[in-house]
Amino acid sequence: MNLEPMFLAVDRVAGGRSVEYTIPPEMRDHPRTRRAFVAIAWLLAAELVLGAAAAFVAVVIALGGSAVPFSVWMRTFVVLAMTLTLFYFAWRAQKGYYWAYSRLRLFSKIFPVITLVLAAIPGLYPFWMVTEQILFSLIMIGVGDYLSSDHMRDAFPKPLRKPRRA
Repeated sequence: MNLEPMFLAVDRVAGGRSVEYTIPPEMRDHPRTRRAFVAIAWLLAAELVLGAAAAFVAVVIALGGSAVPFSVWMRTFVVLAMTLTLFYFAWRAQKGYYWAYSRLRLFSKIFPVITLVLAAIPGLYPFWMVTEQILFSLIMIGVGDYLSSDHMRDAFPKPLRKPRRA
């Protein structure tokens, strides 16, 4: 079963103007590009495990009879959904789609800031969730570091914009 047409439809929604722009195959298949995406996949897998562990802890606490704040359930759901989205972006970027690389790079810079700001709000999350958020941020910073390397920025040059008509 060929699912590529469905993925292309998702790409059109997520990709914006540069949805069809891909990098040259020699840059996509370059050993440094491939190594970066392997490392990114491992970091995102660690994010997924961390998010699943947070969900597990929340369930155990709730089953133990203690109240689990709504903010913890929401955070757990958001982290798992977001991580799956980041996997999609990483997969499409690995295929050479510039839009996916740029989204992944943007989110790997924004999410750690948001996460750390939320972790700093007193009483919003229990200590174990604050610890999870700090670890999440550190891993996302690692993803952003790989994506912002000189090689990756050279491999994924920004597409040239077409001039607007008057």
